Amino acid sequence: MKKAMVVGASGGMGYALVTELVNRGIEVVAFARGKEKLSGLFGATDHVKIQTGDAEMKEQLIDAGKGCDVIFHAMNIPYYDWKDKLAAITENVIVAAEKNQAKLAVVDNIYSYGRSGGAKLTEDTVKHPHTRKGKLRLEMERMIKQSSVPSFICHFPDFYGPNAANTYIHYTLQQILNKRKAGFVGPGNVPREFMYTMDGAKMMVDLACSPGAYGQSWNVPAVAPITGQELEKLLKKQLGAEKQLYYISKPMFTVFALFAGKAMREALEMQYINSEPTILSGVKLEKFMGEMKGTPYEQGIAETITFMRG
Repeated sequence: MKKAMVVGASGGMGYALVTELVNRGIEVVAFARGKEKLSGLFGATDHVKIQTGDAEMKEQLIDAGKGCDVIFHAMNIPYYDWKDKLAAITENVIVAAEKNQAKLAVVDNIYSYGRSGGAKLTEDTVKHPHTRKGKLRLEMERMIKQSSVPSFICHFPDFYGPNAANTYIHYTLQQILNKRKAGFVGPGNVPREFMYTMDGAKMMVDLACSPGAYGQSWNVPAVAPITGQELEKLLKKQLGAEKQLYYISKPMFTVFALFAGKAMREALEMQYINSEPTILSGVKLEKFMGEMKGTPYEQGIAETITFMRG
């Protein structure tokens, strides 16, 4: 891979992918809407071409992807736009890869699986989404797999990391950096996975450089499960013993959503993920790539806080 495009480069995972690609000496087209944010993130970075554009405009994606070997689709749009825009943007990204004879690497979440029932989710787990958003993600997956473009899809748990602002962990950290107490969405005693974006990007680029990765889906687990209570202990060590978390249950989340706008109301149906262990199996990935060595939460949280303060 000599040149790649990252669609959604100004987001958390997009930023991590651009950073990982540049660190490997790969030329990158950083594609997103906001020129100011792209310039702030990558304006001083060698090997990055900033390309502002709208993924809803097919021709803009096709033009930006010229000469690219791989297109990374890391764009995330607000929940309330999924019904009207998710399929159209997916189709545009597929066409851009097709027209430029590029491969496609797709960042996806775990919504299409539906409830885990407490079992680890493997790539062979039958997908039975019970939410509207899960069904939309499954349709997106079908579109990609039915296209003629060589592609792979990575299913990730919730993200955290530098520039990953639209995440639950960012919400918690933003509060606790400014206050003594902060909210953690979900029960305090349920094991959860949070993927450090820099780890996720490294794994995606490794897969993108592996011909055998294409034509498949890959579950990419976090370094380990962690509970809210364990995260609280970690934050106390890093930020001071006076720091505390309070735990936002689904009923509390419902009340907050009544007053917080449509984005939070749209997130309500996804709270099942925060209420039960929803853990990905990495067995298939380890057989293909070898042992995975993720960033410990202590280090990942510290680096995320440094980025937020900077």
